Amino acid sequence: MDRNTMLQQLQDVSEWDIIIIGGGATGLGSAVDAASRGYKTLLVEQADFAKGTSSRSTKLVHGGVRYLAQGNIKLVREALRERGLLLKNAPHVCHNLSFIIPSFHWWQKWYYGIGLKLYDVMAGKLSLGKTKILSKETIQQLLPAIATQNLSGGVLYHDGQFDDSRLAINLAQTAVEQGAVVINYCKLTSLTKTDKRISGVVVQDVLSNKEYTLRSKAVINATGVFTDYVMRMDDPKHHAIVSPSQGVHIVVDQHFFPGEQAMMIPKTDDGRVLFAVPWHNKIVLGTTDTPISHISLEPTALKEEIDFIIKHTNRYLSTGVEYKDIKAVYAGLRPLIKIKGKKTTSLLPRDHTTIISNSGLVTITGGKWTTYRTMAKTAIDNAAFACKLTKQPCVTAELNIHGHKINMDYADTLNMYGSDAEKIKQLIIDQPALAEKIHKSLPYTKAEVVWAVQEEMAMTVEDVLARRTRALFIDAGAAIEAAPLVANLMAAILQKNYDWQQQQVTAFSAVANNYLLQ
Repeated sequence: MDRNTMLQQLQDVSEWDIIIIGGGATGLGSAVDAASRGYKTLLVEQADFAKGTSSRSTKLVHGGVRYLAQGNIKLVREALRERGLLLKNAPHVCHNLSFIIPSFHWWQKWYYGIGLKLYDVMAGKLSLGKTKILSKETIQQLLPAIATQNLSGGVLYHDGQFDDSRLAINLAQTAVEQGAVVINYCKLTSLTKTDKRISGVVVQDVLSNKEYTLRSKAVINATGVFTDYVMRMDDPKHHAIVSPSQGVHIVVDQHFFPGEQAMMIPKTDDGRVLFAVPWHNKIVLGTTDTPISHISLEPTALKEEIDFIIKHTNRYLSTGVEYKDIKAVYAGLRPLIKIKGKKTTSLLPRDHTTIISNSGLVTITGGKWTTYRTMAKTAIDNAAFACKLTKQPCVTAELNIHGHKINMDYADTLNMYGSDAEKIKQLIIDQPALAEKIHKSLPYTKAEVVWAVQEEMAMTVEDVLARRTRALFIDAGAAIEAAPLVANLMAAILQKNYDWQQQQVTAFSAVANNYLLQ
């Protein structure tokens, strides 16, 4: 993906079939869907792809065990199907992971076991494995760090795990392969109308400040927590439909939770579930559900949220997590749909909503990563109908995502690149110095920085350290220390000077400090 080539398309194309605003999971999925149907497609994102919510998940591709408990059978059935398709279409970034629910009362393992058997049945042919009732002794073998007081056994079930921002980048690459144009750091400044109907957009290249006025038959608002902002551009009298909720996770070293299984605690004090998930040789612990009023690209974890996670984690683990053990903390905002009478965000459903305004603006919001493909299908179906595009069938259920590779070697640190791993290895063969790590505490090499800039449209140090690699999310302190080296490597490729390097390091450090406990 070359950003300059993409920008040239903004001048060369007289009218688009579909312009998508927002480069998170839903927007990128919509770009893949639209382009693969043959529509002339453009996606613009105000920051970097997956900069917001879509890089800050619990890293799970799941049907949603707690949604089953809430009786939302429709969402669970849809999510289980999509989980199966994701593991089939993107096996390099998504894989099967076994989860254990420990039981501290004799009846719990039977209660959850029966419910999870239903989970298996609903998955049908796309099931990832059978649920099993386990003894106390087996639980202790599989979860060496589990607190044993009153432990009576547990339940093992299967769900999916993935790397969220890596999948997002692969979706952007897939969209481009299907003929779409995707541009990061390109911000919507206004919507244009002809006879009260949306006829295009005005966008600004954030990096150059150049403005572009673009015509389009359809415009899709896929901006997540910024949904209402775009809808007010269309209609100043619009009433907000999104109720943002903050989810926080903390990351610790693997020795606090050794083993290959994840753990799920089915009910915390606020009615949510708590996960301990192995990820990139670290452990992700979370999450919270805190209603918030201020929407930001860089939300900040509250002390009470971190305390909540530590308190609940230490109820179930014997290793004892403390503040000093935290390698990174990250916060994301969920775009939950408001429901009259429900003020607690943990009770709001994770279903998605599609709205077509009187002017023809198509808005898709809500949902979750696992169901991004069906959200995209819904958005494109509605855009095609509302804006009278030639009807074309959706083909994404069978479409391999960029990097698709089976029979992965998970011992290979480049496995998350899938089929691109061999190309990165070739960079190292051509330039052996690129085999050096960017930091002694991080698994990433200089070659991956070069690859991110040359092939994955990384424009800033943050793009590389937060989303092309996951350095910021697994060890924020090490990421800050690696920033000068990364800036130097990027400057050589992007033909930037020393001042740019300094500005990049300063900007990244300011962001990264939010991921450290002060």
